[in-house]
Amino acid sequence: MALKVITVEGLYGFLRKLKGDYRVVGVKAEDGFFAFAEIGDPQEVVLDYPITLYPLKAFLLPPREEYLRFRIDGRPEVETQFEEIPPTVFFGMHPCDLHSLWLLDTAFMGDATDALYEGRRKNFVFVVMDCLRPCDEYAFCKDMGTLYVDEGYDILLTDLQNGLYAVRTGSDRGLVILERYTEVRDATPREEEMLERIYREREEAFTNRVKPRKEELPELLWRGYNSPYWEEVSKNCLSCGSCNLVCPTCYCFDVLDEVEINLKEGKRLRTWDGCMLVDFARVAGGENFRPSRADRLRHRFLRKGKYLVDRYGKLGCVGCGRCTRHCLVKINPIEVYNGLYNRIQSEG
Repeated sequence: MALKVITVEGLYGFLRKLKGDYRVVGVKAEDGFFAFAEIGDPQEVVLDYPITLYPLKAFLLPPREEYLRFRIDGRPEVETQFEEIPPTVFFGMHPCDLHSLWLLDTAFMGDATDALYEGRRKNFVFVVMDCLRPCDEYAFCKDMGTLYVDEGYDILLTDLQNGLYAVRTGSDRGLVILERYTEVRDATPREEEMLERIYREREEAFTNRVKPRKEELPELLWRGYNSPYWEEVSKNCLSCGSCNLVCPTCYCFDVLDEVEINLKEGKRLRTWDGCMLVDFARVAGGENFRPSRADRLRHRFLRKGKYLVDRYGKLGCVGCGRCTRHCLVKINPIEVYNGLYNRIQSEG
C-alpha cells in the first residue's frame, strides 16, 4: 500500500469508531507513570510517551491466572477455564514491545501450543507508534535491533511532527481496519521527503551504547561465564525480581493448586515467577542449583544474550530499559555488557 497520511484529529476519530466493535487498549498517564489500559474516552490516549511501566505481556500472560477447576468427590472431574477475550486493538505500542512478542509467541505457540495464550493472541490487533527519540538514558533498543519494525504489526504510525502521521499497513487485517474505520489520504511527495528526513534524524538521535555488537553477545557471555565480574556486579543485587516482573520477554511461571476447605474441589493457577528470586531454582530436598546472587544474575544475562539465541536464533532482550528503571540498585545491562567486554578485552 502506498504511504498514507492521517491527522491527529483523524486518529482520535479512528479510536472512537474502533470502540464500537473492539476493546481498545492504549497508553494512559497514571500516577506519574504511563501504562497500557482499556480506553474509555479516546482523548485519554497519550500519543507521545517515553515508555510504559509494564509491557504487553500482562495482557497475554496475566500475573495470576486460573486455568482449570477440579473435583475429587466421587468421580474426578476436571474443567478447563477459558476466558472469552473480545477483539482488542493495542494502540500506540513501541517497536521494542512488538519485538518482544516473538519470544512469547515462540514459547507459547511454538514447540507446544498454550490454548489460553493462543486464544488471546489471535484476537489482538497491533497499531505501532514509531519511536523517533530514545525513551530515556536507559534505552538501548537500537543496539538490540528492535528500533525498527518490518513485520508483525497491523498498522504503523510515524509522527511527521506537524499534526500529521504517516500510516502504513503490515497485514490484510490492518488494511481492512484502516479502510473501514478511518479516512486517510495519499502522502504528497513533500510528506514522503519529510518522513525520510525524520528517519535520518532518528539515526542521529539513537546512538549505539553497547560496545559489542549484538551478534557478538553470545560468545562474549560464554567466554565470561566463570569471570569474577559477576560477583562484582551482583554484590548490590537485592534478589527482588523487579527486573523479571517488568521485562517484556520474561515468561517463567509457577503452578499451584488451591484446594477448598472441604478437600473435595479446588482450582489450579499459574502465576508469574522469576529467575532472580531466591527460591526459583530450589528443588526437592531444599537443594538450590543457583544459590548465590551472582549465579542468578549470570543466568539472567546468559539466558537473554545466549541461551535463547542458541535455541531460537534471537536475543531475549529488546533493549527497552525497563529492568534498569525499576531496579532498586540500578543494575544496568548496558554497563554489564560493556563491563564484561572491557574485562575480557583486558585479559586478552
